Amino acid sequence: MKAGMNGEKSGRAPGKVWLVGAGPGDPGLITVKGLRLLERADVVLYDALSHPALLDHCPQAELRDVGKRGGHFSPSQDWITSQLIALAREGKRVVRLKGGDSFLFARGAEEAEELAQANVEYEVVPGLSSPVGTSAYAGIPLTHRDLSSSVTFITGSDKVGQQWSDEAWKRLATATDTICILMGMQRLDAITQALIAGGRSGETPAAVVQWGARPAQRVVVATLSTLAERVLKERLSNPAVIIVGEVVALRESINWYESKPLFGRRILVPRPAHQAKKTAEEVRERGAEPVVFPVIEIASPPDLAPIESALRELQSYDWVLFTSANGVDHFFAQLSLAKLDARALGRCLVGVIGPRTGAALRKYGVHADLVAEEFIGEGLASAVLTASQKLQRPAQRVLIPRALVARDELPTALRAAGMEVNVVPVYQTRPIGPARAEQLAELLVSGGVDAVMFTSSSTVTSTVAALTSANIPLSALSGVKIASIGPVTTETALQLGVRVDVTASEYTVEGLLDALEAAGNWGPP
Repeated sequence: MKAGMNGEKSGRAPGKVWLVGAGPGDPGLITVKGLRLLERADVVLYDALSHPALLDHCPQAELRDVGKRGGHFSPSQDWITSQLIALAREGKRVVRLKGGDSFLFARGAEEAEELAQANVEYEVVPGLSSPVGTSAYAGIPLTHRDLSSSVTFITGSDKVGQQWSDEAWKRLATATDTICILMGMQRLDAITQALIAGGRSGETPAAVVQWGARPAQRVVVATLSTLAERVLKERLSNPAVIIVGEVVALRESINWYESKPLFGRRILVPRPAHQAKKTAEEVRERGAEPVVFPVIEIASPPDLAPIESALRELQSYDWVLFTSANGVDHFFAQLSLAKLDARALGRCLVGVIGPRTGAALRKYGVHADLVAEEFIGEGLASAVLTASQKLQRPAQRVLIPRALVARDELPTALRAAGMEVNVVPVYQTRPIGPARAEQLAELLVSGGVDAVMFTSSSTVTSTVAALTSANIPLSALSGVKIASIGPVTTETALQLGVRVDVTASEYTVEGLLDALEAAGNWGPP
């Protein structure tokens, strides 16, 4: 069956294989189509160089690691291809996820040939190739009107692992303006010397980019004659791309990625896994590496009777107020179980504590009537009272679906104004166990992270509870920068004996990252 057939199948057989390029490094560089296929896949066979965060987009897929790593057991190419064929014949939607582009110095073409011979339907989804992506993140354009009108991509070894001859490298030396070499680190010295022997000036700018397009990116720039020595001294290794040409000199002026204030920092994100995904994306946007380590688990409350009762009386409430995205999600989950939807809120005014909570609400087709300007309970209470006066609609009954344990400032302020307030738990948070707490402490003490982002009081209390349960002193936090999303979270931390280095003035993840950027005084990453 030929590639390119993409009609929907009736039933589950036959299946299909998609050869998807993940792009290099940054998981945001995958194509829209590639991401959509991951979300729908039944099985994903992924390589070592595809970013692990991409696997978070595979909610229903079986994940199989088929990456090839030097010095470790790796599945053979024949075995991988046989799995693709077998899984497709079982009626599976199969994604073969490869770092970079599957048709550039990868085995995608070989896999496509085998799939075609086996009469298995497949498609090729191109990806941003590693030399193109990593050179851009290193601030090195591969072409330039004044410096380079040609570029050659070449691998440092042939099919059977033998090295290209020195004569071949000599012929390449002056045949092209820019040379990009993949898989050439083991012969870097021999390659550079052969290029010089072939007529390329030893003073030609050259670079090695390791772990390109990631916060771990390292770049060494030297002359062609000194590059191997510099790389050895700096201890760079694979995965890396070697770039030779006058364009390398432009890195000095257009090195944009490593100029980000948080570049290379490792930031602990102690949020629940489902919330950490978005936060991790925002951390990466700043050039930092998120270390997602949930210290709390979100679960249903021990008693669902209060929310079930509130839903039956929903039309009797004047306001429904949400103080978190978790509250929104769990409220609508209970609404669905009651065979109701957003229409049940038709009579109510809806208020939220901030834009993130408002965004969570819009997923269910509801736009908040009120978004508090100050993203704390007191701010929402003040906004509700002001709005009620302006609307000349006296509020009598207020429903607040929230966590089992939370601050009482919001309901207290509303009750003081004469309102009837019903606070119902729709979820609860639970701390991690001692074993995970010990892993957390090791991460903190070993220098595995540079900062901790506390995005709520619950992340602080759960972190402290986790360390305490494992008999680990709070001094484990002494070597990292502590950042708080706002004054309420900071107050919680100080009450628990945790110092705070940075407090955001805008109580959002973006505001917290802005505050971390402005804090400075990081020292070397």
